[in-house]
Amino acid sequence: MKNANILKTVFLAFMVSVVSACADKDTSIVVLETDLGQIDIKLFHDKAPLSVNDFLYYVDNQLYDAQGFYRAVRPETDPLNMGMEIIQGGRLDLERITASIDHETTQMSGLSHIDGAVSMARDGPGTGSAAYFFISIGDNTFLDFAGERNPDGQGYAVFGQVIKGMDVVRAVQARETKGSSDSAVTEGQYLSEPVIIKKARRK
Repeated sequence: MKNANILKTVFLAFMVSVVSACADKDTSIVVLETDLGQIDIKLFHDKAPLSVNDFLYYVDNQLYDAQGFYRAVRPETDPLNMGMEIIQGGRLDLERITASIDHETTQMSGLSHIDGAVSMARDGPGTGSAAYFFISIGDNTFLDFAGERNPDGQGYAVFGQVIKGMDVVRAVQARETKGSSDSAVTEGQYLSEPVIIKKARRK
């Protein structure tokens, strides 16, 4: 009987460790400490593993530290008149440190560009990089797979969700956007001064 209780205790301890390991694998929380406050982001390993792993490479190697948010789009500065509201950040030099990753569409992940969604910026499909990412403000579902924003219909790859600090995100969006742009698409969208990410870390 005593041996049976010991085995039961060992088994339960093993199961707890397995569940904990799976929970750690499925989600992570990353904290961005910015000039304007803290943004906490929950990452979805199980739904967008390539995007999450690329983002975590930048976090774990301090590649976002002293970088920041440099672009803010408001309805009045959306050239396509879709009412898009986002902020974009990452590497201020826009340089990719890692290779481009395969495009994980929202059709594949089951995620969507809802308020607080964190997504990969890209040019063509398969050119995404955590060197630059954006945060959705409000409903921007036209950025999803089959949405109207991209002629290719592939949308953007959501890989995380802001769970704390949307007030900071909106404060970034409200900053002056008189920075220079070399494209009519982004005219009036670049911040006059970037909002610095002082440190990015796992929680």
